[in-house]
Amino acid sequence: MPAEHHDAYKPAEIAALIETAGVAKAALPLHRMATLALLAGAFIGFGAAFWCLAMAGADATFGPHRVLGGAVFALGLILVVVGGAELFTGNALMVMAAVDRRITLGALLRNWGIVYLGNVVGAVGLAVAFGLSGLLDGPMGATAAKAATTKAALEPVEAFVRGALCNALVCLAVWLSFAARTATDKILGVFWPVTAFVALGLEHSVANMFLFPAGLWAGSEASLAGVFGNLLWVTLGNVVGGAGGVALAYRYAYGAMRG
Repeated sequence: MPAEHHDAYKPAEIAALIETAGVAKAALPLHRMATLALLAGAFIGFGAAFWCLAMAGADATFGPHRVLGGAVFALGLILVVVGGAELFTGNALMVMAAVDRRITLGALLRNWGIVYLGNVVGAVGLAVAFGLSGLLDGPMGATAAKAATTKAALEPVEAFVRGALCNALVCLAVWLSFAARTATDKILGVFWPVTAFVALGLEHSVANMFLFPAGLWAGSEASLAGVFGNLLWVTLGNVVGGAGGVALAYRYAYGAMRG
């Protein structure tokens, strides 16, 4: 087999692949898009639940503990990328296809809207399942409650900027996964950027869709105004960081891509 069949895709090729994927995502029928969005919300929720377990009783300010938490949280995006699902934050990269007019603005917003709502249902549903399981009654729930309280108290500017920085790393993780030719390579490409954003204390809207209901179930003092305020500003930051910081930057670097 020629060597090029083993090598990672080059950045210009990744850009073309992501544009083609954006066209396919925009064309998904409603039932398929919604189902895959629900799965993605649950997948990220599993990563967030794993994080709650790993951080239970740990010093959240201690660097190695935070890195461990980030490493286990990577499960969520690995499931999305390798298993296949529709994640709002990663779909910020669809802006590349929209800028090149391969999909309409309406098709982009349709995808984002349906996927966002599906992610909410999947993440909240999983949080309720964990609550009913009794697993949130102990240290794991205490971790979720503390996280929810802390996140709800963030100032709007802090939430927005942390959201932007977070989704720059998430979209870079997805970008790297498109360089891969094997599932193993995809996992390795996703692992480090996701570990970094969690360890750094950045804000991911879909992870918060799980952590807020899980934390409230476990007794968090977060107010509903704080919860919805966080989700608003973090979501906007996720769009700016992913669509602007990654998608448009690479679109400008590589020009119109035709896959």
